Amino acid sequence: MDDIAVLVPCYNEAKTVEKVVRDWASVLPQAVIYVYDNNSKDGTDVIARKAGAVVRYERHQGKGNVIRRMFREIDAKAYIIIDGDDTYPAANGPEMVDLVLKHGADMVIGDRLSSTYYVENKRPFHNFGNDLVRYFINRLFHTDIKDIMTGYRAFSYKFVKTFPVLSQGFEIETEMTIHAVDKNMQVENVTIDYRDRPAGSVSKLNTYIDGFKVLRTIMHLYRDYRPLDFFCLLAIVFTLLAVGLDIPVALTYLETGQVPRFPTLIVSGFIVVAALLSFFNGMLLSTLNNRDKRQFELKLIETCDSYERKLDREKSVGASGQLKIEESGIEN
Repeated sequence: MDDIAVLVPCYNEAKTVEKVVRDWASVLPQAVIYVYDNNSKDGTDVIARKAGAVVRYERHQGKGNVIRRMFREIDAKAYIIIDGDDTYPAANGPEMVDLVLKHGADMVIGDRLSSTYYVENKRPFHNFGNDLVRYFINRLFHTDIKDIMTGYRAFSYKFVKTFPVLSQGFEIETEMTIHAVDKNMQVENVTIDYRDRPAGSVSKLNTYIDGFKVLRTIMHLYRDYRPLDFFCLLAIVFTLLAVGLDIPVALTYLETGQVPRFPTLIVSGFIVVAALLSFFNGMLLSTLNNRDKRQFELKLIETCDSYERKLDREKSVGASGQLKIEESGIEN
């Protein structure tokens, strides 16, 4: 098991990956730096290997797919995940690792939005999208995360080994954040400086397509993680719609004693049924969700036990190795 693993997902980052690897090797010399190449065509993997990184590959395209493989393959006491585009400073790495190892944080977020992001980033729709996503997440999940979409994070072993990666692309940051909030994990924010990509380095994030995917992911995760809130809101919308259709029918009935618009009355009745189904569906899914949370807590205990056993084995192996060295010295 590594003490610290620095994880760098890369797709065509030949211009910056060498500097990223060397910066992290300088700041955290005790860390193992893993570069996962995601079908790059510009020699990113060759450059990263020459710079001293351990290079591995993920052929299934997409950042979420890369992170899934990283989390599955690597065991470490603390993890740092960083983009390979040299937009995040390595200098904050030791502080973020300390929050994990010494203060029990499960996820540490590198907060760009509270510092230089709006000055450095030249894409106004990216700025708007970051603010919109942050607003939705904090309102829907009753939290105060400073930067939802940042690619600079630190994690504990138990977060990495209990996080079910479902997203395939850039929605992964949103998914990680919501998972940590929903499972009551300790989340910390560290303000970092952000610098825009150097000349010649091209962003892989499509403002509109990926932005739409992120918003869709938020709605799906809100439905999955907060089913009672989601379906109650849907039930309220259906009820208001039914009342709006019923008011003219009711007024006509009070004036004339007749119901001339039976189709409207029938449609509003079906809408009321839909509202009731939504409410009871929310109740049922909320019960199942609470059961899943209890199962997750049991899984978390098992993961912590596994982590402790791995540490004990390493200590035992280290102690036996030291004993053999001492015995060898005595014999000589």
